[in-house]
Amino acid sequence: MVKIAVYGKGGIGKSTTVSNMSAALADKGLKVMQIGCDPKADSTSNLHGGTRIKSVLDLVRENGDDFDLEDMVTIGYGGVVCVEAGGPTPGLGCAGRGIIAAFEKLEEKGAYEEYEPDVVLYDVLGDVVCGGFSMPMRSGYADKVFIVSSGENMAIYAAANIAMAVSNFKDRGYATLGGIILNKRNVANEEEKVQTLCDDIDSDIIGILSRSPLVQEAEDMGKTVVEAFPDSEMAGEYRKLADTIYELISSED
Repeated sequence: MVKIAVYGKGGIGKSTTVSNMSAALADKGLKVMQIGCDPKADSTSNLHGGTRIKSVLDLVRENGDDFDLEDMVTIGYGGVVCVEAGGPTPGLGCAGRGIIAAFEKLEEKGAYEEYEPDVVLYDVLGDVVCGGFSMPMRSGYADKVFIVSSGENMAIYAAANIAMAVSNFKDRGYATLGGIILNKRNVANEEEKVQTLCDDIDSDIIGILSRSPLVQEAEDMGKTVVEAFPDSEMAGEYRKLADTIYELISSED
């Protein structure tokens, strides 16, 4: 089982990137599970028609422990197993608790044994890298962490902080940094800025995604680009990225 955690600043296009990777890997015939680790609980929405699904914390709040594995899961495009951790009632509790609760419930309910995924992708909010938000980095979860960044200053700042967190956890046997995904915003000297970030954190740009209007068009349809525009250059970029990351981790097993 290949396990991939993708972090990045809020609004950087992380969920779009992850869901397109999920769709691309599913198209290759792989069994994919995507776990949204963001309180907004919208990581997987473009894999199932833009609909909102019950998050794990929604289920816990409403039912305690009285719910089944099937209640936590929605099967999306290409058979992707979609799970949303969710978050607390606004103003109450810790958002990181949703990630911890989701992981605990998935294990308790036997999700990995039931669905037997070849690939698990964790989509994690990267503005906060403490408590529950570091959970996907921990031993037994992700094999590698990848960070989505543009050349914008705040995105680079967040990426540097995430990379520092990964480095600080390395002596605990946590996931290591696999590389940076450049999601272009077409700012000046964008590739050079992100390459400088990579030099500073001893990493590499492992994929570059263009800024394309097809991304928004697909999302307006409640779909990924891979599903809505499968023959487009943008879909090809997502497929190339998914292949690169999958092969990188598989080669290390």
